[in-house]
Amino acid sequence: VVPACICMVHCGNVCTSMSSKSSDESAAVEQPASAAASGAASARVSAAQVDLVPATATTPPRTSDAAARNSLYENDVVPSKEAIEEIQSEGILPNPVTVVVFGASGDLAKKKIYPVLWNLFRDDLIGANSPIVGYARSKLSKEDLISKIKPYIKAGNATEKLAQFFARLSFVAGSYDQMEDFVNLNSHLEAEESATGVHNRVFYLALPPTVFESTTKNIKTCCMSAAGWNRVIVEKPFGRDLDSSNALSRHLASIFTEDQIYRIDHYLGKEMVQNLLVLRFANRIFTPLWNRDNIASVQIVFKEPFGTQGRGGYFDEFGIIRDVMQNHLLQILCLVAMERPPTSDADDIRLEKVKVLKSVQPIELKDLVLGQYVASNIPGNAESTQGYLDDPTVPKGSKTPTFATGVFYVRNERWDGVPFVLKCGKALNDRKAEIRVQFKDVPGPIFGDCVRNELVIRVQPQEAVYLKLLVKKPGMAFRASQTDLDLSYNSRYKDVIMPDAYERLILDVTRGSQLHFVRSDELAEAWRIFTPVLHQLDRGEVTPIPYPFGSRGPDQSDEMIRSLGYRFTKYDWITRTPGEAPVPSSH
Repeated sequence: VVPACICMVHCGNVCTSMSSKSSDESAAVEQPASAAASGAASARVSAAQVDLVPATATTPPRTSDAAARNSLYENDVVPSKEAIEEIQSEGILPNPVTVVVFGASGDLAKKKIYPVLWNLFRDDLIGANSPIVGYARSKLSKEDLISKIKPYIKAGNATEKLAQFFARLSFVAGSYDQMEDFVNLNSHLEAEESATGVHNRVFYLALPPTVFESTTKNIKTCCMSAAGWNRVIVEKPFGRDLDSSNALSRHLASIFTEDQIYRIDHYLGKEMVQNLLVLRFANRIFTPLWNRDNIASVQIVFKEPFGTQGRGGYFDEFGIIRDVMQNHLLQILCLVAMERPPTSDADDIRLEKVKVLKSVQPIELKDLVLGQYVASNIPGNAESTQGYLDDPTVPKGSKTPTFATGVFYVRNERWDGVPFVLKCGKALNDRKAEIRVQFKDVPGPIFGDCVRNELVIRVQPQEAVYLKLLVKKPGMAFRASQTDLDLSYNSRYKDVIMPDAYERLILDVTRGSQLHFVRSDELAEAWRIFTPVLHQLDRGEVTPIPYPFGSRGPDQSDEMIRSLGYRFTKYDWITRTPGEAPVPSSH
C-alpha cells in the first residue's frame, strides 16, 4: 500500500526531520539556503496543542504521578498537571476507542499511522485499554507486525509504556472483498472489546482506492459497533476527477452518515495551516486590510528539492496537480480567502470554505505553467543526475507535470481581481511551504519607490509568521529600509516541537471534531475547478516545459507571476535558532 500522496513520503515528518533552511520567495533569483539546524529544541507539544513541561527542565514536580511519568522520558516531554486538566475539561482525555488499521502491512501504516498511535497512547490521549487491530491481506503474526513498525517508533526510555502499547496491538489477515473475512474480523474486535469494555470504533482505510468500495461495504455489513459510535477515516486520493469523486462520495453516503466520514488531508493538521483561522479572525489589525482594496496578490507555494526517488510510477498516475495543488494548496486558499464564520464549529467553517470554492471558475490552460524536471548534474547531488523521465518506473515519454503554477480568482466582493497564485513542484531549489500576502503600493509615497509590505506565513520548515515592512534606516541617514516583524516558532517557542499533523487529526477523529476534514460538497467543488484541465492533461494535449533539477522551475512561472503584478525584491530573512547566532539567507 503506497502513501496517500507522494509528498507524504517527506512532508509528513517535515517539522522534525528536515534540515533548517530559510529563503524568501520574493527574490528574483533564489538559491538553496543553509542555516543552522534547529536541534536546540528539547521539548515536544502534545497532540492537544497544550503547554508542556520539558522532562529535563528544572521545574518542581507538580504531582507524584507527573514525576513518575517524567522518569520515563529522556529527550521528550509530558503534559503538565495544568495541561492535563485543560484537556480533561474538554472531555478528550482519555478516549477509549478501538482503532482498526486497514492496510496495516503497508508503508503508510508502519511509517505514519502506528507511530502516531504510539504518540497518542504515550501521552494518554487515547485510552490505555484501547485495542489497535491491524488488518491486511498479508499473513503476519503480531510479532511480524511489531518488527515492521518498531523502527519508526521513537520511545526514548519509555520501554515499559512501549511494552503496554505493543500489548494492545493485534493483527487479523483477510481479503477486502470476502464477507466471511470481515465476520472473522468483527469476532476478533468483539473479543478484544469484551475484555476492555471499549465500544467505539475508528476504521482507518490506509488503502488504494480500488478496494474502498468493497471494504466499506463489508465494514458496514459486518463490523459496526452496536454499542458505541463508528467513524471511518478515508485517505486521499478522493477520486481522479469530478465524476469519480462524486461516485465515491455517493457510495460512502449510501452506507455512512456524513458525521461518520473523515476525509483526511494531512495539510489541514499542520500547525501553521490551523493557525490561519486564529491569525485572521482573532486579530483586529487584519480585518480592515484583508481585501482587494489593500492586497495586491496572494501566493501559496509548495517546493521540494528532491524528485520522485524511484516512486515515479505511482506519481505518474496523478501528477503534481492532483497530488498537491488540487487538495493541499486549494485548502489553504480557502482558509486565506474565506469570510468570518458565525462560530468556530466545523460546519460553519466548512460552509465558508465551500462558498470560496463556488466563487472560483474552472482553471484553464492559459492560467497554468507546467514543467517537468530534467537532469542538471549538481555537484554532490547524485539524484540531480536523473531527470523525471530517467526514473525507470516512469512510462517512456510521459507528459506528467512535476511542476505547476496556476492563477485563480475568487469572484466575490472581497477578492474580485486579486490573483491567487498556487505553485508547487519537485526537484526545485528549496524545501518549503508558505503563504505570501503582498499588499499594494503606498499611495503618494514620500520616501521614493518603496517596496511593498508582505505578510509571509511559513508552513514548513521552521514555522514562522513575519511581516516585511519599512522603517528608518538606523544611523544619520533619513531614508527607508526594509526589515521584518518576525514570529519564528523555533525562537519564540524554543521548547516546543510541533506534533505531527496526523496526531492532531487522528485525535480529532476520536473527539468527533470534523473541523479539519474535507466535506463532500467541498470536495465536489474542488474537483469542479480542476477536472476540465486535468482531462486535457490526461489526453496528452500539453507538453510540460523542461526545467533543471535544483532550479526555481520554468522561467515562464516567474514571468507569469510578474505579469500578475507581483513585485519581486531582494531580501534577507534571518533565521534565529535558539542558542546560536542569527543566520541570514540572501536571495
